[in-house]
Amino acid sequence: MSDTHGAASIARAVVCIPARNEARALPRLIRSLDRQVAASPEARLRVVVLANNCTDDTVEVLNALSHAGIGANLHLRVVEARLAPAVAHVGTARRMALDTGAAWLRDEGVVNGVLLSTDADAVAPPDWVSANLRALETADLVGGRLVIDTETGRPDPAMAELHARIERYWAGVRALEDVIDPPPHDPAPRHGDHVAASLALRASLYEAVGGLPLLACGEDNALVARVRRAGGRIRHCPAVSIAVSDRAAGRVEGGMATEMLRRSRVAEGAESYRLPPADHWLALIARRRDWRLAWEAGEGWPAALRRLGLADPIVDAMVAEIAQEPCPNAIAFVERLDARVGEPGPEPEAQPLDRVLVDLDTLRLRLLAERDGDAALTTPGA
Repeated sequence: MSDTHGAASIARAVVCIPARNEARALPRLIRSLDRQVAASPEARLRVVVLANNCTDDTVEVLNALSHAGIGANLHLRVVEARLAPAVAHVGTARRMALDTGAAWLRDEGVVNGVLLSTDADAVAPPDWVSANLRALETADLVGGRLVIDTETGRPDPAMAELHARIERYWAGVRALEDVIDPPPHDPAPRHGDHVAASLALRASLYEAVGGLPLLACGEDNALVARVRRAGGRIRHCPAVSIAVSDRAAGRVEGGMATEMLRRSRVAEGAESYRLPPADHWLALIARRRDWRLAWEAGEGWPAALRRLGLADPIVDAMVAEIAQEPCPNAIAFVERLDARVGEPGPEPEAQPLDRVLVDLDTLRLRLLAERDGDAALTTPGA
C-alpha cells in the first residue's frame, strides 16, 4: 500500500486557513478536520490558522476547543497577524497561511510535504485529506468539488434548483471539452472547481511557482494559472469534495458570498442568471486544442501557429520567451500562449441560463454526430 494511504500521509500534510472574525464558523471546520481518516493522537494532522485583523474572539474560541479536548488528532498552530489596510485582504492572509505551512514542513524535514488550502467557513468530509493525497499521486494540483452547505440545514427549493442548473451548465462545458480535446490528466468524470476552499499541491511546487499571488480577489485562480504555466497537471477529482457556506455576506467582493448573493436574487426572481454562450466555449476549446497540436508537432510549432493565423509578432514573442524560459510540455505552452493572445475576439454577450443549457446540449450532439460521421467515412469498408 502506498504511503499516501495512512498515518504517514497525514504526517506530511498541513491544512492552511485564513480567518478574520470567524469565531462562529471555525469550530465546525476544526471538528471536521479532527475527524479526518488516519488522523490520531499518534499521527496528528497539521493545521495552520492565520488569524488576521480579528476583532472578535476567533483565537480564544480556538484555544477553548483545545481545552475542551477537541482537536486531539490535530497539531494546531494559530498565527495572529495585524495587516496594514492596503494589504488587509484574503490574498495576503492566505499567502501567509500557506507560507507558514510550507515553512513548517520544511523546518521539520518533511519529505514530499503537501499543502491543503481551505476556508474558515468550510466543512471537510472525513476523507477530504486522504482523497486529496490519493489524487495527487497522478496530478500536481487537485481542486475539490464545492458542495453548497446551507447554514439553516433546510435548503430553499428554488436555490437548490438554481444550483443544479448552474452545475448542468458547467458540466455541459466540460462535456464539450471531452468531445473536442479531452485532457488525459483530468479524465471524466470530473468537476470544474479549483478554488481556495479546496486546493492541494506539493509544498515544493508551491514554492517553485512563487507561491500564492497577493491579490485581493481571485488569488486561488492565479495560483492555478501559475501551476499550469509551469506545466502542472490540474486534477478535478470527483472523489474530492468539501462543503462551503451559502452565506451571502462575505469579505471579498467577487468571492463566494458575492456569488451566493447573486443566486439568491435570481431565485427570488429579481434578476436573470446569464452566462457565456456555447459558441464561446467551442472557440476557446478548439483554439487550445489547435495550439496543443502545434506544440506537439515539435520544432515546427512556430510555423504551425502561423498556419493557424497567429500574427508574426505574437509567434516571434513566444519563440523569444521559450528560448529564455524553456517550456516543459503542452500544458505550459498553451497557458503561456493563452495569456499572450487573450480572448478570441470581443467579450461574448452573456445569455440566459435556460437558453445556454439548450445550446450546449445541441452543440455537443452536433459535434458527436460529426465525429461519428467522420469516423464512419474513414473506416475500411464504410
